[in-house]
Amino acid sequence: MEVTFPGSLCPVPRFCSESSYPCVSPPRSTKSLGKPPPPKVPPSTAALLPFHQPRCTSATMAGSNTNPSGDRHNHESSPLLPGSNHHSNHTHTFADGIAHEGESGRHGINPKIFLQVVARSSNKVSMYVNVLWPFVPIAIILRYTTNAHLWIFAASYIAMIPAANLLGFAGQEFARKMPKVAGILIETTFGSVVEVILFIVLIAKHKSNTDEGEDNGDEGNLIPIIQAAILGSIMTNLLLCLGLCFFFGGIRRHEKSQKFHAVISEVGSGLLLVAAFGLLIPSAFYSALKSETVSALQEKFTEGKLEEDIVRISQWTSIALIVAYLCYLIYSCTSAHSIFDEVIEMDEHADADREDDMAKAKLTLTETFTALAIAIAFVTWLLIILVGNIEEVVEAGVPDQFLGLILLPLVEKAAEHLTAIDEAWDGVINVALYHCIGPSIQTALLNAPLVVLVGWAIGKPMDLNFEIFMIALLVLSILVVGNFLRDQESTWLEGALLVIIYIIIAIASYYYPNPDVATTNDIELVKQNVTISLDLYKQLLAALPKPEL
Repeated sequence: MEVTFPGSLCPVPRFCSESSYPCVSPPRSTKSLGKPPPPKVPPSTAALLPFHQPRCTSATMAGSNTNPSGDRHNHESSPLLPGSNHHSNHTHTFADGIAHEGESGRHGINPKIFLQVVARSSNKVSMYVNVLWPFVPIAIILRYTTNAHLWIFAASYIAMIPAANLLGFAGQEFARKMPKVAGILIETTFGSVVEVILFIVLIAKHKSNTDEGEDNGDEGNLIPIIQAAILGSIMTNLLLCLGLCFFFGGIRRHEKSQKFHAVISEVGSGLLLVAAFGLLIPSAFYSALKSETVSALQEKFTEGKLEEDIVRISQWTSIALIVAYLCYLIYSCTSAHSIFDEVIEMDEHADADREDDMAKAKLTLTETFTALAIAIAFVTWLLIILVGNIEEVVEAGVPDQFLGLILLPLVEKAAEHLTAIDEAWDGVINVALYHCIGPSIQTALLNAPLVVLVGWAIGKPMDLNFEIFMIALLVLSILVVGNFLRDQESTWLEGALLVIIYIIIAIASYYYPNPDVATTNDIELVKQNVTISLDLYKQLLAALPKPEL
């Protein structure tokens, strides 16, 4: 950055081109400033003074600035000085508004520093996750060299963990450069990118019964996997992630309980109940009217008509849920912005590792976008490989409910979970709570409705008609978590109980009846039940032999 002294139109740069330290040479005319020239320092002692630097060169006076890392003019760490805009030739860029916590002190891309920062990641657990990167090329090689579907699925599943971790870390670096509340929302959004890509890939791979002009039966029906993954993602955040945050945060504080702000728990619980209501309506509608359907011969309310109505209800419900999510964003960024900002700032002062985190090297804005692009590319590639082998995995004996409810949410939310647990361990319980409840809200109010609308747009209808087993688990999970959040404090015992509930759900979903192909069990049961008219039913009863007394 350049500073213009009064009485001179020549800008004086902050950094000298020949050194990484601030240039202390005075302006051309010191009389106009009314100050004596700087004292002369003997050459023998000049090297011992960190502030003494050689005079700036003409290239420096022209604006060729460097920063302590040796890069060119630093847009991230050089905010504009008040009153210097008239004479300064500094160009306003997006990076001028970067928050202090996100300043990297560098500009552009430095491959060596980029790899070092990415390898270090945000915490030690995330750093250890990076040792799984060799599975990324292994999964890709297996995909194009062998037909061992189970091995391909396993390799791509493991490879998803470091790829999602990189995406989460890059999102966190980008969020640090934003204002506090906006940064949290952006970080949560990037944490859900894996989930959105997964849902879109699944709906794109889905084959309906009328695809290609012929009846494919139930083969290729991936709607049940998507439905299970939606509810599984919500329950994984609410039970497993939140439970681990309560547990590890409580363990570190022994007998002390963790207290969190009421606004996060109240707003989060209310939105989750609204989301559960919206997701429950199509299932309740179907269950209530399924027994009332009659045969198509009477041209009345048939099974096909009911399924069409369920799809329409799901589509319009999805639009309503997205509107609810937009209202939540507006409320967070306007009405409750000061409250959320105060809560986050309070947590930052309580962060045990804040000084260490601030001292760590950070990615530049360009490096952040590069990391996001690389992570999204790998995540998309690996998810395409993963989804392409789901049917073979289900046919091999892995229950579709267990796959969607447990396995897929674990890998897609791995980075978010590691970040939340680390924050709870450091005492940043409000931010950790937001990382648990926020993604659940986003899944229910945005991601799930979004995949319904995407299916509507590409001609592959998807509904929100969840199985009663899964929707009951969701409602009970929300009620349990809401009860634990009501007193605005948590203990390690509550965390352990939430994890135990999650384990019970995982066991039950593993033993849930598994069909021969990747279809929902409800469809199989519907095919085994023939709907007949009431008159025909009475005739069949009359034709049956009466039992002898």
